[in-house]
Amino acid sequence: MKPSNNTQISEFLLLGFSEEPELQPLIFGLFFSMYLITVCGNLLIILAIHSDSHLHTPMYFFLANLSFVDISSTSTTVPKMLMNIHTESEVITYAGCVTQIYFFILFAVLDICLLAVMAYDRYVAICHPLHYMIIMNSQLCGLLVLMSWIMCILHSLLQTLMVLRLSFCTEVKIPHYFCELNQMIQLACSDTFLNNLVMYFAAVFLGVGPFAGILYSYSKIVSSLCRISSAQGKYKAFSTCASHLSVVSLFYCTSLGVYLSSAATQTSHASAVASVMYTVVTPMLNPFIYSLRNKDVKRALKTFFVKETLCGQLS
Repeated sequence: MKPSNNTQISEFLLLGFSEEPELQPLIFGLFFSMYLITVCGNLLIILAIHSDSHLHTPMYFFLANLSFVDISSTSTTVPKMLMNIHTESEVITYAGCVTQIYFFILFAVLDICLLAVMAYDRYVAICHPLHYMIIMNSQLCGLLVLMSWIMCILHSLLQTLMVLRLSFCTEVKIPHYFCELNQMIQLACSDTFLNNLVMYFAAVFLGVGPFAGILYSYSKIVSSLCRISSAQGKYKAFSTCASHLSVVSLFYCTSLGVYLSSAATQTSHASAVASVMYTVVTPMLNPFIYSLRNKDVKRALKTFFVKETLCGQLS
């Protein structure tokens, strides 16, 4: 088949999870519910941290940023899928697809970077408690988040520009519920060697790199905990990073599960279903992990709801 230039491709088709009409209402209801829970849960975390001065600390500053990124990441993919199901259309424009790739990569990698930054924060808090507020000052916290944003924006821009150089044939069906970078590269008719090289290099640098940093931070934390004599002291110190460790485990375990399931099944639809775990389920569960396992967040949420209820009654 003769390839055509990518500028002549005006739209792609997102095949989603199933083309059976009777399953569409179920899929719509399930994802709409998960999306609402994700947005509301993470928004409550942000509002609770903003409204409670006791939570104006580096750990919760990073958590508020993580919640914002989770909302943004989910909002990049799910609303378009819900709209397609509602309108009974599978179409996404070429510009819309490229835009979705850009923002999904941006927020996905930013999620990883923030988890690594939060691990460093826990390392300083437990291993250097007396110097914690000096080291993790507001300038450093802002710089760490700013550098994460800049690095992720540049990386996402690079990957998007690499997609723009590709040419596509008449086969424009994407067996996924959003425009995923790897799927786009597989659809291309032109040479994709450079795209694959950049994609895999970025996966090692921005995926394995932060993970190595997280492992190093927790190895130092464990080493520090072993030097604490009392069991109560160990529990109190470890409880401050239990929520973060749970989120890290959930994110990387689901990502690894998606990779292994994709490699085992070799089917794109199975990969799409598996990817829901880290693109939708993980951002949805993060607020529950941080609120259920954290007394400070639970107290802040309770105070926030009490204030809102009183304001509502007074007005």
